[in-house]
Amino acid sequence: MFVLNRDMADLLENFYLPFGGRLNPANRWVQLAALIPWGIVEEKYVRSFQSPAIGQKAYSARIALGSLIIKERLGLSDRETTLQIQENPYLQFFLGYTEYVDEEPFHHSLLTHFRERLGLEILAEVNDWIAQAALQAEREVAMKQKSSKRDRDDDDNDAGGSQITMEVGEAFSIPEEAPAPDVTKKTRNMARKPHVLPSTAAPTANVTNRGTLMLDATCAPADIKYPTDLGLLNHAREILEDIIDVLHRPHIGAMEKPRTYREKARKSYLGISKQRKASGKVIRKAIKKQLGYVGRDLRIIEALVTHTPFTELSKRHYRQLLIISELYRQQRQMMEKKTHVISDRIVSIEQPHVRPMVRGKAGANVEFGAKIAASMVDGYAWIETAQWDSFNEATTLQASVETYKQRFGHYPAVILADKIYRNRDNLNYCKELRIRLSGPKLGRPSKQQSDGDCRQERQDAAQRNAIEGKFGEGKR
Repeated sequence: MFVLNRDMADLLENFYLPFGGRLNPANRWVQLAALIPWGIVEEKYVRSFQSPAIGQKAYSARIALGSLIIKERLGLSDRETTLQIQENPYLQFFLGYTEYVDEEPFHHSLLTHFRERLGLEILAEVNDWIAQAALQAEREVAMKQKSSKRDRDDDDNDAGGSQITMEVGEAFSIPEEAPAPDVTKKTRNMARKPHVLPSTAAPTANVTNRGTLMLDATCAPADIKYPTDLGLLNHAREILEDIIDVLHRPHIGAMEKPRTYREKARKSYLGISKQRKASGKVIRKAIKKQLGYVGRDLRIIEALVTHTPFTELSKRHYRQLLIISELYRQQRQMMEKKTHVISDRIVSIEQPHVRPMVRGKAGANVEFGAKIAASMVDGYAWIETAQWDSFNEATTLQASVETYKQRFGHYPAVILADKIYRNRDNLNYCKELRIRLSGPKLGRPSKQQSDGDCRQERQDAAQRNAIEGKFGEGKR
């Protein structure tokens, strides 16, 4: 048992606490807690329970959602998240504690269940609520600052201006007609579908276009090993060999174990994978060998099932067997047709939903993960679409613009986006709504381009860099 020495004990007893037993209202976690409508989140969170009256008492939505926000905002592991909450009174206040408690709030494994219960729809709504409440707070600050400046200009006695302190729930409303937001804060986003605050007024017609909407798409990288056909087949063969061992285990001594040639197959794989740069012909021959081993193992498993049922396998092994069967079909079809393209191609046995995304980036022509179409307004980002299958991001422009009007009550004046968004449908759509879409005109570049157009393109490109930085922040 650890015992404090006298000097350490005196230091601990006389340690100075600057907040003197009270929390600072200007702390970032106190201010963030004021922006989230915990009561409405609680109502939606309760619906995720099938039988709320049965079983152990569940943790509140504020603890569930708040702990996930802390984890993602600070970039912590599940275990470190609970330890940080135990040590930090501001984090405990953010979770709804009425007093400091020197113990872990819950077991770190519960964060997995919190993520499952708080689906994309709930997180999307919460993201919209936080962003719009923050925008409202910024508007109120800007309006009061302007009012204070006018008072000083009129030789009023209010020389120091006014300081705004936002109480919990005070900023959770948006007026029908508000000035254009002036936002510098930044939020991370986990949303997928746009939502609007219940208190937001319906969009009004014939409103002047205001604001700038930035659009772009990216690929959120999945944590998988870089896939190669040879490596996938070797990994599949090793899993099938484990499944064969499980299915044959009840018949040890009574039935001869089928031969799988695992040592020979492993040696054949290592002979190619260790080469610095194997030729295409050599790799193709090695893939054909591994396909033979995987096909043999699948036929052995099919024969063993007549003696041992699949119930002897764990859920993980049974799931992997189904995935490997489809992987074998895809790889065999590509081998026979001498191609590297197939629909719904599996690149990871552990995460079969991950798809290759051809992005054409320098140094990374293909990325693996979900493709995300995002929008950003004054530093606040929304994920408009997130799919595991590839899609053309230009098709999301019109839906993003309509969502912008739903959120703010008017159309944007400017859209900053890549050239891929400038197709004829989007250009005609923006022209009808009097929205300027950044980028050059369609067709062959003009030899005589005015200085104003060049200056405008450079300015748009520089301003659009903000959404690239948001992507880097989110991936980090």
